[in-house]
Amino acid sequence: MKGFKNIFNVFVLALLTIVLPLQAHAGEKLRLAITDIEGLEMLQREFGAFRDLLSKNLGMEVEFFPVPNRTAAVEAVRSKNIDFVLTGPAEYVVFKTLTDSTPVIGFSRPDYFCSIVVLSNSGINSVADLKGKKIAIGGVGSTSKHLAPMQIIADNGLDPLKDVDIIHTSVDLGWLGLKRGDVAAWGMTTDKFVKLRKKETEFPAGAFKVIARGPDLPNDVLLAAPHVDKKTVKKVKDVFSKHSDELVQAILQGEDNKKYTGMRFLPGVKDSDYNYVRSMYITIGYPKFAGFVE
Repeated sequence: MKGFKNIFNVFVLALLTIVLPLQAHAGEKLRLAITDIEGLEMLQREFGAFRDLLSKNLGMEVEFFPVPNRTAAVEAVRSKNIDFVLTGPAEYVVFKTLTDSTPVIGFSRPDYFCSIVVLSNSGINSVADLKGKKIAIGGVGSTSKHLAPMQIIADNGLDPLKDVDIIHTSVDLGWLGLKRGDVAAWGMTTDKFVKLRKKETEFPAGAFKVIARGPDLPNDVLLAAPHVDKKTVKKVKDVFSKHSDELVQAILQGEDNKKYTGMRFLPGVKDSDYNYVRSMYITIGYPKFAGFVE
C-alpha cells in the first residue's frame, strides 16, 4: 500500500507540473493599443474580429487598451500597461526613440504614397514652379498627409519651411481649394486623390495632374513593448505567418480598415525600413525624433 501511495504521489506531482503551467498560460493576457483609433467602441467595430481571431490562434486573451492619443500610448508602454501597439510610420519613429519598442509585423498598405497634384491648365509642371505659392496638405503629424508631402517638396529642391506657403487642412477642403484656385497644389495620399477624382462631378479626370510623387511609404507596424519576452514575440509573429489570410480578412471587416485592402503581413519588418520617415522629421525641423508633431 505504501508503494502505491508513493506512485500515486509521484503521479499527482507530475500531473500538477502539466496542469499548473496550462492554467497559468490560460490566464495570460496581452494588451493591445491602436494609436489612430479612440475609444473602445470604435476599437471593437474596426478590430474586434481581428482581436478575437488573434486571441484564438494565440491561445491567450488579447485585450484592447484604448488610448486617447499617441503620447498616452507611449506612457502606457513605459509603465508596462501595454504589450503591443499598432501604429503608423511617423509614430513608430518616436516610439522607437522614447521606448525602444521592437517592430514585429508590418501591415502593408497598397498604393500608400503621396502625390503633389495641380490643375492641368495651371501652367505648373514641376515642384520648382511652386516656389512662393500656396500648397494645401493634411493634418499636422500625419505620415502621408503632412510629413510625406513636405519631404517630396524637399526632394525636388525647395525648402518646404521657407520656399512655399503651407496650409494645413482636411482632405475635402484641400480638394475644394485646389479646384477653386485658392491653392496652387494639393499634397495628399494617392488613394484619397484617386477616390475624390472618381467621385468628382464638376471637373473631368483630365483636369488634374500629378507633378511629383514620393516613394511607397513604410508600413504601419505592430510593436512589442520592451518588457514583452522574446518567446511571446516569436509566438505572435508565428501566428501572423501561419494564419495570415484569416487575419487579413478579419481586419478588412472594419470600415476604416478598407485602406488595408490587398495587404499582406510582413514579418521581416526592421527599424531601418523607417529611415525615410526620419528624414521627413529632419526636413520639418524635428531631428531628435523625440516627440510627436502636434
